[in-house]
Amino acid sequence: MTAVLTPGGNTPLTSTRVSVEVAAAKLLDVSALLLTTAGKVRSDNDLIFFNAPSGPGVSYSQAGISVDTGGVPADIDKIVITASLDDQHATFAGTEPTATVKDSASGTVLATFTPPRLTTETALIVVELYRRGAEWKLRAVGQGYASGLAGIATDFGISVEEEPAAAPAAQPASVRPPQPEPDDWHLASPTPTPAPAADPAPAAAAPVGPAKITLDKGRVSLTKGGSVSLVKDGKPFLSSVKMGLGWEPAHRGRAVDLDASVIAFDSHRKELEKIYFMHLQGFNGAIQHMGDNLTGAGSGDDEVITVHLQSLPPQVTGLVFTVNSFSGQKFTDVAKAYCRLIDANTNAELVRFDLTHAEPRTGVMICKLIRMNTGEWVMTALEEYEDAKSARGMVKPASKLL
Repeated sequence: MTAVLTPGGNTPLTSTRVSVEVAAAKLLDVSALLLTTAGKVRSDNDLIFFNAPSGPGVSYSQAGISVDTGGVPADIDKIVITASLDDQHATFAGTEPTATVKDSASGTVLATFTPPRLTTETALIVVELYRRGAEWKLRAVGQGYASGLAGIATDFGISVEEEPAAAPAAQPASVRPPQPEPDDWHLASPTPTPAPAADPAPAAAAPVGPAKITLDKGRVSLTKGGSVSLVKDGKPFLSSVKMGLGWEPAHRGRAVDLDASVIAFDSHRKELEKIYFMHLQGFNGAIQHMGDNLTGAGSGDDEVITVHLQSLPPQVTGLVFTVNSFSGQKFTDVAKAYCRLIDANTNAELVRFDLTHAEPRTGVMICKLIRMNTGEWVMTALEEYEDAKSARGMVKPASKLL
């Protein structure tokens, strides 16, 4: 089944050979960067684009980027796929590029991603393929740059040189100065003599893909891997949210003590703070745990965590909500467990996620909230189980899901 991703969402790659196509109503240049665990290229040879179309396990064609994960060197941790506008005076405003990831052998579509509404951006990190142990996964990114592909390349360690130019004639402020072309960048090959690239074919209209899920139509029900952007009418919708956890006592009437927690991370997946029943407030009250429920008895939410999104410090880029069975019983002994997202100002339920396929383990990562560069937050249902009875045991596995 095709995975429809929103920013921050990820999905396992079920094929070792995939193609990534990026289509839009404007002519695009697509490229790939091979990055180490340090987040940088090893050399300028790790930029794959129309003038340097081949790299270890990665190749460029007019159709897009092809990746054979079996051929990617072991010291490469991530492959970043970018798109930039062929027209140097254009921006992505009004353009919604769609990434389509396919199984190269069968042509089966594995995932699609359309970034949120763009404005002054001239280049875009669209998606990234990254290692998790022996497996590869795909993450939707959608991070825009106003400095073109050169800005992206510089961030990841590619040297960009601009040739000295004569003083330009006066021109209106609205006209952008020329950006350095890839030919002006330091490429490690000493004598690159590529054949002239053929004129690209006119861009076809972007295919109509699955729409990004937002709060425009009200409450959303999520299943594992599903995501929803917390925006409405194209704008951030929520300033404060409540995460409600509910469950019923265990089968045969035995009490179960479940504990809801939230773990905050920075952009490097480093833990910043845990908010749980022993530490009820974080970030000067921006996150508040409303207290412990020892049995699950009673109707409604048994534990509630309130998050004031706009009050979180900027270094908080990811929140993972977890539940642990402190009493040690497995989740297969818990009835009717659910998690829901509530507008803290109106108490309206916005998103509900039911734990319908429990595993015989003592910890579960319910969902994550990721802060995008646009300022919006995206919630993704996780339902990933661990053998841990406290929030402390969830930090490491939670960081791997960001």
